[in-house]
Amino acid sequence: MKKIFFVFVLLFSMTVFGQKINNQTVDAACGMCQFKVKSEKGCAVFVKISGNLYPVEGMDKKVFGDAHAEDGYCKMIRKAVVSGEIKRGKFYATAFKFVES
Repeated sequence: MKKIFFVFVLLFSMTVFGQKINNQTVDAACGMCQFKVKSEKGCAVFVKISGNLYPVEGMDKKVFGDAHAEDGYCKMIRKAVVSGEIKRGKFYATAFKFVES
């Protein structure tokens, strides 16, 4: 019983206080076009961290480039090096850079 309680407290604290990410390479793309996420926002950048998808918040859209260019985030899943924090189901980025293929 103590183990179950400990796991619950750990998961709860990660949700409330967030999970820090520092210079991690992740998959990044349009949630709707590439990851098939149903979103009322339309095209928006999502990252895949530890098998979970998170919308990216806190970055100017110019950082992501042209969504519909040949190598745009709506056209393909790309690798990106990111830093930030996962809180309340979103990734709040402090750094985001696509990696050249």
